[in-house]
Amino acid sequence: MLKADLNCDMGESSTLWSYSLDKDLALMELVSSVNLACGYHAGDPSTLHQLVEAALKRGIAIGAHPSYPDREHFGRQSMALPPGKIYDLVIYQIGALDGFLRIHGARLHHVKPHGALYNDAAVDPVIAKAIADAVRDYDPSLILYGLSGSELIRAADTHGLSSGSEVFADRTYQSNGTLTPRTRSNAMITDEVVAWQQVLRMVREGKVQASDGLFVPILAETICIHGDGAEALRFAAAIRQVLHENDIRIQPLQKKKR
Repeated sequence: MLKADLNCDMGESSTLWSYSLDKDLALMELVSSVNLACGYHAGDPSTLHQLVEAALKRGIAIGAHPSYPDREHFGRQSMALPPGKIYDLVIYQIGALDGFLRIHGARLHHVKPHGALYNDAAVDPVIAKAIADAVRDYDPSLILYGLSGSELIRAADTHGLSSGSEVFADRTYQSNGTLTPRTRSNAMITDEVVAWQQVLRMVREGKVQASDGLFVPILAETICIHGDGAEALRFAAAIRQVLHENDIRIQPLQKKKR
């Protein structure tokens, strides 16, 4: 039986948009893992604590969602930081979330960078290595989520970390396997049918159709739903239903045997 993790970015309380804790809690009923904002692009301690408790009650895998220190632009603006500073900011943010798990006797499951840090690590081996260094040094049992086929996945493998090759339900792709930049008009998928069709093809056939029409090979181990998306609940429900209808089991990623 095919299987896939359905993950969601959440806990992104911010002054830039109207955050809803209730929406995040509703999304938790549909996904198998969550990536919680750690304060640098969005998020706050109280929201982190509440979502950790809610996820633990539901048996959902919990991951850190570190970002560049960029609340002004929601972490979507690249920053020219040396590898040492990227290492430090990743360690700092993982630790902020991990504290709330430790008081409940629980463990962190994975790390998934956010926004520009994620996209930069997908193509820049130096940034990817800094992130992988931080994850390995903090806890080598953590799974490192990254864009399928990216430098971050390669860095995880090189560092002996388990990796999670991630694909997106609500984003279009370019022919080199990277996501279409959000600055372009066709970057986002807003049609529910198009979204679940893309997901199903990626999971079942191992390919995605790029915006220029070419089909690109892809490994779909974990599927992202953006919690801040206006249609996040509808997309998550539709994708969950389609995966079930096609006998694809939804479950958190497991650490890979080496």
